[in-house]
Amino acid sequence: MEELSIKEFLSQEIKAFFKLKKSDRLWHIPVLASLCIGIPLLIGLAFDNVKSGLLASLSGLVILYIPTANSIVSRMATMLICSFGFMVSYAIGLIFSFNPFVSTIVFGIFSTMVYWINLYFKTKPPASFFFIMIGSLASGMPHDLSSIPQRIGLIAMGTMLACTLALLYSFFVQRKIYKKDAIIISELLVKSKYADLVEAMIVGSFMFTSMLIGHVLKFQNPYWIPISCLAVMQGVNLYHIWQRVIHRILGTFLGLGLCWLFLSIIHTPFSICITIIILQFIIEILIVRHYALAVIFITPMTILLAEAANPLILDPDLLIATRFLDISIGSLIGAIGGWFVHNEKIRFYTIMKIRKAKLVLMGK
Repeated sequence: MEELSIKEFLSQEIKAFFKLKKSDRLWHIPVLASLCIGIPLLIGLAFDNVKSGLLASLSGLVILYIPTANSIVSRMATMLICSFGFMVSYAIGLIFSFNPFVSTIVFGIFSTMVYWINLYFKTKPPASFFFIMIGSLASGMPHDLSSIPQRIGLIAMGTMLACTLALLYSFFVQRKIYKKDAIIISELLVKSKYADLVEAMIVGSFMFTSMLIGHVLKFQNPYWIPISCLAVMQGVNLYHIWQRVIHRILGTFLGLGLCWLFLSIIHTPFSICITIIILQFIIEILIVRHYALAVIFITPMTILLAEAANPLILDPDLLIATRFLDISIGSLIGAIGGWFVHNEKIRFYTIMKIRKAKLVLMGK
C-alpha cells in the first residue's frame, strides 16, 4: 500500500511538472517588462556603453511592482516608492562593498529589514525579492567610491523610464481588475507582528549565511547564491519549497544547454540585446505558470547579460559550470532556510524568547 502511494505521488509530480498553471495576469506586464529591460540596453548599445545600459535595465524590473487594479494615483505612488527602494538597496550594497565580511553583515541586516517591511505592508509578489537581489548584486561589485553617484544615477534613470512607461500604460489601458477574493483571504490571514519579525530574521540570517559561503568559497560572483536561496525560500510551504529546489536545479541544467545553443549562433552585441528582450518576455509569461520552464529561460538570459557586458573575455565553460554550482548551492541552502521558516516549533520558541526579552527590558 505504501509502495502504491509512492507511485501515485511520483505520477502526480510528473504530471504537475508538465502542466501549465492558469493565470489571470495581463499580457501587458510581460510587454512592459521587456520594454523596461530592452530600451536601456539598446540606448547603451547605441552610445557604445553596454555596461551602463545593463545597469539601467536592471532597475527597469521595478515595473513588475505595478498594481493593475488601483487608481492611477495609487499606481504611480507605488511605482515611485519602489523606485526609491531600488536606489536605496543599490546604494547600501555599493557603499559597504569595500570589505566582503562587512558587506555580508550589512547585507544580512538589510535583508531582514526589507523582508520585514514587505511583510508589514503585505506587498504582493515579487515582494522583497528584487530589493534584496539588487542589494546582493551591488554588494558583490568592486568598491569604487568615485563611481557610486554615477551608478546610482543609472539605477535612477532605469526606474524613471519604468515609471514613465507605467504612467503611459495607466493612461492608455483602462481595464481594471478587482480581486475581491484575494482581499478577503489577505484579511483573514493576518499574522502577528512577532511572527513577521521571526520570519524576517530567519530570512536575513540565511541571506547572510549564503553570501558568506560565496565569499569563503571565493566565488567570482557570490551574489548568485543568496539570490537563488531567496528564490527558493519564497515558497508558500515546505512542499512548495522542495518542489522549487528540484525545479530550479533541473531548469538550470536544461537552461545551460539552451545557453550553449544561443552562444553558438549569436555573437554581435545587438543580437544579444534582442535575445535578452525576447527571453525577458518569455520569462514573464511563464514565471506565473510554470517555475521550472521559466528557469530554463532565466539561465541563458543571465549568462547573455554577462556576454553583453563583456563579450571578449567571457569564458563559456567556466561561466556555465560556476553558474550551475552557485545556483545549486543557493537552492539547497534555501531549502534548509524554508524548513526553518515553516517550522512551527522554532517560530513559537523564538516568539516566546522575543516576548520574554521585551518584558525584561520593560522591567516587568
